[in-house]
Amino acid sequence: MTRYANSLNGLRPGLAPLENHLIDGYIDGRVSRRELLRQGSLLGLSLPFLARVALAAGFGAAPSMARANVQAGATIRVACDTPGAAVDPVLSGNFGAIVMFQQVGEFLCIDGPNLVLRPCLATSWKPNHDGTVWTFNLRKGVKFHSGGEMKADDVVASIDRLADPKNSSNALSVFKGVLQKGATRKVDDYTVEFRLDGPNGNFPYLVSSDNYNAIILPASYSGDFEKTWDGTGPFKIDEFTQDVGASFVRNDNYWGTKALPARAEFTFFKDIQPQILALHAGEVDIINKLPAFAGVALLNDPALNIISIKSTANQPVHMHCDTGPFRDPRIRQAVALSLDREKLVNGLMKGRAAIGNDSPFATVYPSTDPRVPQRKQDIQKARELMKAAGVENGFQATLTTSQYLEIPAYAQLIQSWVMEIGVDLKLNIMDRNSFYGDVVPGKSPWLDSEMGIGDFGHRGVPNVFLSALLTSAGPWNAAKFRNKEYDTLVKSYIASFDLDAQRENAGKIQRLLLQESPVLFGYFFDHLTATKKGVVGVQPTAMGQLFLQDAGMV
Repeated sequence: MTRYANSLNGLRPGLAPLENHLIDGYIDGRVSRRELLRQGSLLGLSLPFLARVALAAGFGAAPSMARANVQAGATIRVACDTPGAAVDPVLSGNFGAIVMFQQVGEFLCIDGPNLVLRPCLATSWKPNHDGTVWTFNLRKGVKFHSGGEMKADDVVASIDRLADPKNSSNALSVFKGVLQKGATRKVDDYTVEFRLDGPNGNFPYLVSSDNYNAIILPASYSGDFEKTWDGTGPFKIDEFTQDVGASFVRNDNYWGTKALPARAEFTFFKDIQPQILALHAGEVDIINKLPAFAGVALLNDPALNIISIKSTANQPVHMHCDTGPFRDPRIRQAVALSLDREKLVNGLMKGRAAIGNDSPFATVYPSTDPRVPQRKQDIQKARELMKAAGVENGFQATLTTSQYLEIPAYAQLIQSWVMEIGVDLKLNIMDRNSFYGDVVPGKSPWLDSEMGIGDFGHRGVPNVFLSALLTSAGPWNAAKFRNKEYDTLVKSYIASFDLDAQRENAGKIQRLLLQESPVLFGYFFDHLTATKKGVVGVQPTAMGQLFLQDAGMV
């Protein structure tokens, strides 16, 4: 089908074959508007250009990001988790720290709630022919709070700092095997090249807000972030008190549109229930991260607004594939078939989740192959598999996990379901820090347990889940899953640019993981942010960040 061909042809000169192929897919219906925006932004096409494509194709413009019609000068009060340790953009990986350094720091690009990348400190980006080199053009005139202009040297130093194994960066799980220290190179003051270890079709997500550690700091940064809080963002630090809270004030020298609020005040809490009480008492305006399981009473409260963002956050259930009863894939399949996924979503998660199909490919990812059948509870088939594996009379096993969010209740549901197929499952529920330990084999109950439940935050692309959790050399491969075919398929998926090629590789991965079942992905839960009525313009992300520059009261 061809629509408005002349208008479209006028937009095509200068586009690469892959970009033209994407537009062709949109015209003939293979690619949705959402997928056009997401895949086009990934390839470096601007949102205004993609809106022109949509108009020329006769399907209407892309939605705009209009600012809320509110008065400037408000103080926005936020309840959030207490940072688990010192706030450090290189080392921190907890939600309390993430939302802190994101108030003052910025990323090369922003991953929005629809998985569409938007420019921030970078204005555009392009890959070479095979995706081994990505070139980013930087925004001019951006100033750090300390006064210096943000240039290529700062970007090179920031990313090298994260990619250097000697720094023990929290972002090594993202960059390992993708980008080495020294492979980020200055072309000129406003252009940076990333020379990757191999082809990577999703690389811009790895230096976006999707990688929450990737804020750009001055090249001179030497640590101790809590003394400087030096970034480029719309807010500057006012005061920070460990374990108590922090306040930020509007940066009147900001390069972009100035923030509407005059102040943002954050109060730290160690648990969700005091946050709920503070919101009800009018002591705060926002709860940044509201778990559906703990916050069920707020979900239908008429005095509140619940901002719900589809997310790929998950609680993966691993089974050791190299020793013990779970060594047999038929037993792992039997356990998988015992799960009632609809009950997990509608009961445990109060409808604020999407059903998982035992692979990292959540339905929200455009590359997920929708043709792969959804696994459903089938106790009879599970019993047949147990019999075929020689354990018709069942066996004993222990599931180890942490006292975190809804995970203990999830573990109890699994315990009751596998009982129906003869598995006597003991539960070992630990403090979360003790459960993860040093996150290395031999020093981590998570990695060492024969069966366990972890917890992982949202990612805009599945690369980290696919690689770190499931490849043979993955640092978080708690299942001890080693499969050469899988490793090869993941490498091919990561190298793919074209959405059709990504879906083809994703389908093969999805089917292989259904057969092997090393890790169960029962559901992907939504990110929820609660605000009191009258607070508007709040922009949370599924990563746990909270953009407040457009927030205010009405």
